[in-house]
Amino acid sequence: MIDIYSRYIVGCQVHARESGELAREFIAQVFATDQIPKVVHADRGTSMTSKPVAALLADLDVLKSHSRPKVSNDNPYSEAWFKTLKYLPVFPERFGSLADARDFMDRFVQAYNGHHRHSGIGFHTPADVHFGMTGHVEDQRLVALQKAWDAHPERFGQRRMPKKLQMPEAAWINEPVKQEEGEEMLAA
Repeated sequence: MIDIYSRYIVGCQVHARESGELAREFIAQVFATDQIPKVVHADRGTSMTSKPVAALLADLDVLKSHSRPKVSNDNPYSEAWFKTLKYLPVFPERFGSLADARDFMDRFVQAYNGHHRHSGIGFHTPADVHFGMTGHVEDQRLVALQKAWDAHPERFGQRRMPKKLQMPEAAWINEPVKQEEGEEMLAA
């Protein structure tokens, strides 16, 4: 499970099988240690559309959102981290055991959250963004840039200091359509 704004993997489990009950237990565990979100977006797999998951989300007043059928880019944040995982040079063709797969994923999640820098979040790590530590990192970057500028301004292509990397204001799976003031929504 990933927080789409920070790209932080808030929970990860590996099982030998998939079921609605395992998904419900996983979601409940993640929500017990992290904040409960307003919306959970998932694919249309049987575990995420199951009654146990639907009941848990309803009980917690969490809206559920599912990818459209046969639309692979409706879950871009999950697809992006999954691609990062699968393209690692150390990703094995096969895992020796369930314990090996769990150990690999534990190490991956720690490295991804704590060290992987994303262009979409200003080249911060997911942990820095998730835990509100970007200001400290940005201060360090600006000091380093200023030193580099002072020493060798000719190395900067535009002959000016680079701009501060921008954090996104929000993250959306399917951003709601903004309406002009006074405009009414037409029923289809």
